[in-house]
Amino acid sequence: MKRVLLSISLILGLLATSNAQESYTVKSPDGKISVVVSAQNGKPQYTVAYDGKTVIAPSALGVKTNIGDFTSGLKIDNSTAEIDIYNTYSLPNIKQSTVNDVAKSILIDFSKDGKNSFHVVFRVSNRDVAFRYILTDSKDTKVCVINGEASEFNLPDGTTTFLCPQAKPMGGFARTSPSYETPYTVDDATGKNGWGNGYTFPCLFKEPDNTWVLISETGTDGKYVGCRLLNIGGPKYQIGFPQEEELNGFGSTSVQMALPGRTPWRTITLGGLNNIVETTVAFDLPEKRYEPSQKYIYSKGSWSWIIGMDPSCNYDEQKRYIDFSAAMGYQSVLIDAFWDSAIGYDKIADLAKYGREKGVGLFLWYNSNGSWNDAPQTPIGKMNNSRIRRQEMKWMQDNGIRGIKVDFFGGDKQQMLQLYEDILSDANDFGLLVIFHGCTLPRGWEKMFPNYAASEAVLASENLHFGQGACDNEAFNACLHPFIRNTVGSMDFGGSALNKFYSADNKHGTVRRTSDVFALAVAVLFQSAVQHFALAPNNLTDAPAWAIDFMKKVPTTWDEVKFIDGYPGKYVILARRNGNKWFIVGINAQKETLKTTLTLPMFAAGSTVKQYSDDDQLNGSVKDVKVNKKQQVSITIPCNGGVVITQ
Repeated sequence: MKRVLLSISLILGLLATSNAQESYTVKSPDGKISVVVSAQNGKPQYTVAYDGKTVIAPSALGVKTNIGDFTSGLKIDNSTAEIDIYNTYSLPNIKQSTVNDVAKSILIDFSKDGKNSFHVVFRVSNRDVAFRYILTDSKDTKVCVINGEASEFNLPDGTTTFLCPQAKPMGGFARTSPSYETPYTVDDATGKNGWGNGYTFPCLFKEPDNTWVLISETGTDGKYVGCRLLNIGGPKYQIGFPQEEELNGFGSTSVQMALPGRTPWRTITLGGLNNIVETTVAFDLPEKRYEPSQKYIYSKGSWSWIIGMDPSCNYDEQKRYIDFSAAMGYQSVLIDAFWDSAIGYDKIADLAKYGREKGVGLFLWYNSNGSWNDAPQTPIGKMNNSRIRRQEMKWMQDNGIRGIKVDFFGGDKQQMLQLYEDILSDANDFGLLVIFHGCTLPRGWEKMFPNYAASEAVLASENLHFGQGACDNEAFNACLHPFIRNTVGSMDFGGSALNKFYSADNKHGTVRRTSDVFALAVAVLFQSAVQHFALAPNNLTDAPAWAIDFMKKVPTTWDEVKFIDGYPGKYVILARRNGNKWFIVGINAQKETLKTTLTLPMFAAGSTVKQYSDDDQLNGSVKDVKVNKKQQVSITIPCNGGVVITQ
């Protein structure tokens, strides 16, 4: 089935034949979610109810532009008839390979002084509400500047928050912030504004009646800015544009838009945690920006830097990691910073040839930087210049390089979003997959850019090497990501270490607190179609054989996801399916051992499954377990431990 698509001109034609009224209501296909859009005292607003209860109280809509302030002095002029949306699409690199997208949509026209001003589209599915603005042109006006949005989210009193503070620009390592790498606060009160700069998307809330709400955005590219969420008092939040100091102060925080133009979608996912974990709204809404130049290969790989750091970036060690990937049946090796000076282009070409002989492709690290931070890592000054970038990518194509990892971006201004898009588009011309680090949140990019692989945009595995505190809190953070960061986009975490220590000799450095079974579980728990695991060649002999065997076989692409149980920051249990094989995984960050019985309808009663589990001392083992007549399996997960159940 195809999505019902309406052009702006057709929409406006429909509006001209509609009758104006004071408010409009659109409901989800199952009737559980209801959105009412109105104009109160000249100010456009919306309200969202779920199961008859208000979950978003009256909240402002509108945009402020240089051609008019479309936040006040407005009235509803017209509306289209409610549109039914039935859309089936397939993406191999998200949480669910085939999605049946069913929703209802309505477009409402607001006017000011008797003139058409702007339009709001609302789209409501059985678990999501989304809205965007459409700005139209006129005889004399073909462009505008958007200086900000009035878009609000007014939550009930007593709501608690699970949020990631936005960092101040031009701080942190080599003045590379904000890079979406700050720690979450959980079960916190509303009324705060993070570190003074608001919050990074996505933002998770728990309402007093136990309704969960996830707020984010999708469909953002170089035609807009990346936004954040600002608290404007109590439980009320508002869309915020980038901070002036981002990109080393260069460029505007506003949006330059050609008319007619559309903003990205603001998304609200509602209901139980199953809706939060399983939502596909980030991918339902955007449209593909270009066709893939080839069929891209998603893969598992190895990565020396997380264990060996910069000294590991030498020819012999990378050759050893190619051999290791080949032994694991992996398809790639990621070679990190300074390869251009420590190895050199000619020897990289030799490594690429050696890897091809073993069925292993290379990903190469690049610094995005032109003038927006002090990060010295090389190659530098190549990804920010179109001519040089394309020359570099042609060299990579000629030598069979699989993809690139581009790091250290400068914020969310429109110029930076344009750079992301340009890198992706050029890379597609040369058949390269793209991973971003030190970067913004992906906003539907798996759908929009076919060669997009993943983004970091999280406190990822490098922090486990850099500080013992990150190791001590690894389970806590891992119990957040499936509910927040990873539910809206692929997350390049670079984890699943089996070393006891984060060092090349596995004898010193930060100490891993989590179990080997935990490492297996997060290989499934963290979704990304391309995964470079934190495994090391020594693990072939010093890690349990059952763990290595599992890591050889674990998929990186998934056909389905099902939330089973959990609570953000405490524990999580979910199931993923690849083909006809299910993986049920769980981890626990609570001090108390988690003991529960899982009902697993994907396994037949009386069938035998493999269960990987930990004892109280985090010693892992694997055994065959029989599923009982009620299709149940009992599990025990100690603190910092995990469980895996599979066929």
